[in-house]
Amino acid sequence: MRLRGTGHIRRGISRFFRRVRPQAVILLYHRVAEVAADPQLLCVKPAHFAAHLAHVQQNYQPVSLTALSEALQQGEVPDRAVVLTFDDGYADNLHHAKPILERYAVPATVFVTAGKIDNRREFWWDELERLLLLPDALPERLELTINGRKYSWSLEGTGRPERFRPERYRYWNITLKDDPTPRHKCYRELCALLRPLTEAARQAVLAELVSITGAGPLGRPEYRPLTTEEVRALAAGGLVMVGAHTLTHPVLAALPPEEQHREIAESRRRLESILGQPVTSFSYPYGAKGDYTPETLAIVRQAGFVCACANFPEPVTQKTDRFQLPRFLVRDWDGPEFARRLKGFF
Repeated sequence: MRLRGTGHIRRGISRFFRRVRPQAVILLYHRVAEVAADPQLLCVKPAHFAAHLAHVQQNYQPVSLTALSEALQQGEVPDRAVVLTFDDGYADNLHHAKPILERYAVPATVFVTAGKIDNRREFWWDELERLLLLPDALPERLELTINGRKYSWSLEGTGRPERFRPERYRYWNITLKDDPTPRHKCYRELCALLRPLTEAARQAVLAELVSITGAGPLGRPEYRPLTTEEVRALAAGGLVMVGAHTLTHPVLAALPPEEQHREIAESRRRLESILGQPVTSFSYPYGAKGDYTPETLAIVRQAGFVCACANFPEPVTQKTDRFQLPRFLVRDWDGPEFARRLKGFF
């Protein structure tokens, strides 16, 4: 008789304890909207979002982030709890997501980038998409200066608008290995270059691109961030809580401590001045473990937050650090696919 290996036994024991100990799952959304293209995979269609909430309401225990944080403070976790969160602060969180949240009575927390409130400019990744992946004229060779270093991309064959048809590539996204055109290659590489920059350095690159394309700095209305009045409307009624997401969405680990403190503490102060109530939760921009440091965690605590969300996929247990709450990214899945994925998250 062939005996199973000890590795198989250990995995079985691990699965058993995962099933019997209480666990919660925090979901990470960004947008509820239908768009022509979604290279960053941030959008969930309203119909799909409704299917997600219906499944959560029928099969799990939807709870607020505040309730989960309070339970963790007591060393407890509500079993099979599902928490909904949104990052960035797009206007569609109010106009598309909130009505569906209200329909199913599912609470959520929206982490708002405070420095983008009332700003008609798009988030930098959306602006980059608009400038590079929409059919505006671009030179056959694009040259940019980034942090004092010169970069160059050949856009041969796609620079002229009549030779670039974005509708052909609407299903392309940055998780795919292949770039269908030189513009897509340029977009992918610029995303990686702009991500760790300071806001001033990023805006300098975008301003140079705007000048080259002549496209103008103002963004598409359907991509805009929340306004002051919309932030208040989002929080009205108490079903949706507003959390802080820094001022300018930087990689906090790339900033000196004093600048991290300003980004974190000032974002809370601005939101509290708008809402007239405490803002107690925070979300790290990008949120991977390399995007913040132990010093960042200390600054978040010192700023008065009671919990903070990261972006790495794990369930929440009684041992989870309230200032590094893991989350599972949600894509534009239909109802059955969402149900399958959520079951696997636990």
